[in-house]
Amino acid sequence: MKRLWTPAWIARHVAMVVLVTTFLGLGWWQVSRAAAGNAISWGYAVEWPIFAGFVVFVWWREVRHTLRTVTPPDADATAPAAAAHPAEPDVTTSGATGPAVAEQPRTGIRRPVRVARVTVGPGADDAELVAYNRYLSWLNANPGAKPGDYPG
Repeated sequence: MKRLWTPAWIARHVAMVVLVTTFLGLGWWQVSRAAAGNAISWGYAVEWPIFAGFVVFVWWREVRHTLRTVTPPDADATAPAAAAHPAEPDVTTSGATGPAVAEQPRTGIRRPVRVARVTVGPGADDAELVAYNRYLSWLNANPGAKPGDYPG
């Protein structure tokens, strides 16, 4: 639970409380306006509590995500070594082998996709295809250029 009491999380908690209080207050204000005869305020009276519910939903989802993905402090010391050599087993003092870290959070980094290029015979190239490939090569060589700058 210490993870939820960092300065960034305290700011998130305060922002959630302020937003929910403000949205519910605005909803109550719209209810009082609607009761005074402003018919369009009934829609806003329903809308503001929905906004407050959305803020609570996002806050709760972020809390759950943080509690699920952050590793405990005792595992941080072994995490870099395990990430460097994930295939090597960890030999403990008892002689048993096992993974270096029992459970690591999944990261967004994936292995690169390797694309095999198939060469086509000498007579199979189409003139339009060759021109288009030349255009794509030019765009790749000039990353700041716009397609209208192409000289060909």
